[in-house]
Amino acid sequence: MLEIRALFWDVGGVLLTNAWDQEERSLAIERFHLDKDEFEKRHKESVQPFEEGRIGLDEYLQRTVFYQPRTFSAEEFKQFMFGLSKPRPEILQIARAVRGDFLMGTINNESRELNQYRIDTYRLTECFDVFVSSCFVGIRKPDERIYRLTLDLTHRTPEECCFIDDRPVNVEAAAKVGMRAILLQNSSQLKSDLQKVGVEI
Repeated sequence: MLEIRALFWDVGGVLLTNAWDQEERSLAIERFHLDKDEFEKRHKESVQPFEEGRIGLDEYLQRTVFYQPRTFSAEEFKQFMFGLSKPRPEILQIARAVRGDFLMGTINNESRELNQYRIDTYRLTECFDVFVSSCFVGIRKPDERIYRLTLDLTHRTPEECCFIDDRPVNVEAAAKVGMRAILLQNSSQLKSDLQKVGVEI
C-alpha cells in the first residue's frame, strides 16, 4: 500500500460548519419570515448553478428571495448568510498539526462568494495548498469527476491520497476512484482513522 502523500478535506461539516445547508436556510427562513415551501422550491431550482459557479450570490438571491419586494435589503440577507459560518476548532487543529507533512487540499461543494468568505475569514490558505471547490471547477460531489480532477491538478495517484468528509455518499465516491476515504464522526475517531492509514497526529 502506497504511503499517504496528500490529504483532502471537505469544508462544510468538517473544517467549518455548513455554509448554506438545510439548517442554515431554516434559520434564514425564520429570521426573515420567508415562505418555507416557496423558498425551498426556488432554492432547489437554483442550487446547482449556484454551487457550480454559473450564477453568483446576487442572482441566486434574486431568484430565491428578492423576486418580490422585501422589508429587508439584499445586503442584510448576505451578512446574515455569512454570519452563520463558524469554525470547528478541534478538526482545524488536526489539519494544522499535519499540514507540514502532506499536500493539503479541500474538495467541497460551495458557492463562490460564501466559499471565498470562508477561506479568507478562517485563513484557510495558511493550511491548504489547493481548493477544489465546486464553484471554481463546475462539478459537485459526489460526481467522480471532481475527485479525478483533484488528482490531475495535484499530480497524485489515488492510492496516495486520503479524503475526509462527513457525508457517506461523498466518502463512497472518493473510495470508488481509489482514494483512501474517512467518514468524519468526531475528532477522536478522525485521529484514530488517520493513524490507521499512516498519518501520525
